Amino acid sequence: MATTPAHGRDEAAQNLDLRAAAFESSVEAMLLVDPYGDQIIDANPAACALLGYDRALLRQTRASTLHAGQLPALTVFTQAVLHKGAYWTTALTPRHATGQELRLEYSGCLVSHDDRILLLFTLNDLEARRRRNVDAAAEDHMRSGIASWQRVERVFQDIERENQLILRAAGEGIYGVNAEGKTTFVNPAAERMLGWTADELVGKEIHPIVHHTHHDGRHYHNHDCPIYAAFRDGAVHQVDGEVFWRKDGSPAWVEYTSTPIRDRGVVVGAVVVFRDVSQRREADEKLHAALTEVDRLRERLELENAYLQEEIRIETNPRGIIGRSEVVQQTLRQVKLVAPTTAAVMITGESGTGKELIARAIHEDSTRSDRPLIRVNCAAIPRELFESEFFGHVRGAFTGATRDRIGRFELADGGTLFLDEVGEIPLELQGKLLRVLQEGNFERVGQERTRTVDVRVIAATNRDLKQEVQRGRFREDLYFRLNVFPIETVPLRERREDIPLLAQHFLTRESKALKSKLRLSEGDARRLTRYDWPGNVRELQNVIERAAILSQNGRLRIDLPDPSGAPPTPGAARQKTDARPAVMTSSEMRDHERTNILAALEACAGKVFGSGGAAELLDLKPTTLASRIKALGIAPRPRAGLNG
Repeated sequence: MATTPAHGRDEAAQNLDLRAAAFESSVEAMLLVDPYGDQIIDANPAACALLGYDRALLRQTRASTLHAGQLPALTVFTQAVLHKGAYWTTALTPRHATGQELRLEYSGCLVSHDDRILLLFTLNDLEARRRRNVDAAAEDHMRSGIASWQRVERVFQDIERENQLILRAAGEGIYGVNAEGKTTFVNPAAERMLGWTADELVGKEIHPIVHHTHHDGRHYHNHDCPIYAAFRDGAVHQVDGEVFWRKDGSPAWVEYTSTPIRDRGVVVGAVVVFRDVSQRREADEKLHAALTEVDRLRERLELENAYLQEEIRIETNPRGIIGRSEVVQQTLRQVKLVAPTTAAVMITGESGTGKELIARAIHEDSTRSDRPLIRVNCAAIPRELFESEFFGHVRGAFTGATRDRIGRFELADGGTLFLDEVGEIPLELQGKLLRVLQEGNFERVGQERTRTVDVRVIAATNRDLKQEVQRGRFREDLYFRLNVFPIETVPLRERREDIPLLAQHFLTRESKALKSKLRLSEGDARRLTRYDWPGNVRELQNVIERAAILSQNGRLRIDLPDPSGAPPTPGAARQKTDARPAVMTSSEMRDHERTNILAALEACAGKVFGSGGAAELLDLKPTTLASRIKALGIAPRPRAGLNG
């Protein structure tokens, strides 16, 4: 008799109802679990009674939550059921709703429903079974003993299977050795890392195969092996910085732990867990090499800096202020007095008189000499950038501020700040400068954070700041703050006895630079001494440098703006610097040249040729001088004549 479709649907519905009734009425606790969603789909009344939870609550509970702290064991069991279709374990111990730990036996099988793969867990209470077994043992001891032994044997077999699953899933290399040093097992991760298969290692001593040599080629005796030591001394050995040798002969840097295995108190072997750290080791070595290079470069930079600092000390210590005149000695005494203090110093005087040299001498002789001397040329800073130059700025503080910039006060922290041409500081910034000098506080441009510095200030100017204060161009309070210890530099025309010493000093330096032997004659010294030097020491240095460049055959060619060499009248230089150049007629130039030649002949006692003659003094060829003497109608002196 054929079955109609409607009848088939009724039969399927009846079968489903029967399975549901079996699930509900089963005396064995059952859980229906979604392995992919980690969700308990349903629980029968027996499971609710065993676990002590309400059915609705269990339906809202995750399987991992029911087995808190047992995720690895739950994962191994779940994967085994999915892989084999059915599996069982005693490794899972859920807690009763009262908090009591339950000892259960789990059996799992696959259930297919509406194209979904679900797992059906059957839970047996081992403790209840144990009690039933104890009662049954009184009736049939022998039969129960055999059954218990079979169960124990099966438990150990399943534990071994679970252990194998865990070993295969582990990411670290794991192998075991017995008390003779022979390999007992090797997991797949160890095979992948070392290139050896388990069949090639099991039953053989592993030390001569993978641990026979240190990374530097030295033999590694098995008596020194920490792995073997674990089953000799019974202690756990943790090692880093050794190599295992792969099958292809390449080394693998490893860190490993060798843990002894005990059987009834006797050490029977060891388990070794290791990981390949070759990449980390390589990265560490690259980092170490980079840090070593940084240290080398830093040491080189420090040495170069120390060299440059030493060069500065040699060039600018107080002994570098050359001169034997009384005014120079007075300046050196002032430097010695003020250098050890923290007082502000104001250095005044004409341009080119060595104000920066005095500032460096004060710094080098102070307690701040190990910190930098930072120089700021106030005359060279655009008006709108003064504040940024002094105090720094942050990115975006103004147009063009593309990055943070540290100011000169921060650079000079702990050292000395030399404000050259301090009279050029804009009046609106002088108040902020005064605050830093009084309080040691300032803010970068564009930032509200207050910074603190410890800076000694040395100022220099060629202006009369008292007059600037009276004219309202310089703050009086700032002037008094800077002018604690005034030092006035003396112009070169007022210490003429120092000119030959300075000239020789500059000439010696130029001779070294040009690698030539240059000398300063007495005639050269007399010419230099007679000149008024409106540019002071700086002009003298430039003249000597130019003369050294133009020199021929060791003879200097000194070119002075005033060829007459006549002694200046007091105050003449100051007037000349302010006056416009004089224009002479042809007749005046002829008279000027005649006067100059007569002065040279007078200085040389009429001698024209040879060393110390007028030709040498005038830096002319003797024949040229003779022609000019004849053209100007100058009569030769009877004592010397034209032939010297």
